[in-house]
Amino acid sequence: MENPIVGRLAGSRLARVVFWMAWAFSFVMAVLPHPPRLPGQPNDKIQHILAFLTLALLGSFAFPKLKPWKLLLWLSLFGVLIELIQMVPMLNRDADVMDWLADTFAAAAVIGALAWWRVRSA
Repeated sequence: MENPIVGRLAGSRLARVVFWMAWAFSFVMAVLPHPPRLPGQPNDKIQHILAFLTLALLGSFAFPKLKPWKLLLWLSLFGVLIELIQMVPMLNRDADVMDWLADTFAAAAVIGALAWWRVRSA
């Protein structure tokens, strides 16, 4: 049985706006030359994982008709874009293939778990 609140929000304009706001925030934080320190000062990989867990969850609700593998592909490509932009010397950032892998695996974990839950709930 589907939660009525989740059912109404899935695919809604609000869900899409929240996703794109989170996407923009993630992008800006990833390309700022000197991003602000986060509480607890989590390391770079934890920040990537948290960002892509969040984007995958929000993306799944914002675009429920999008096939899970396509959402994963788009989020993974977003991770690649971030790493390519971080190669720009004047940003004083470091590109790292391990960051991209952390992004992709975090998104895959959420998307896979939600796909499994939807199949089990049906």
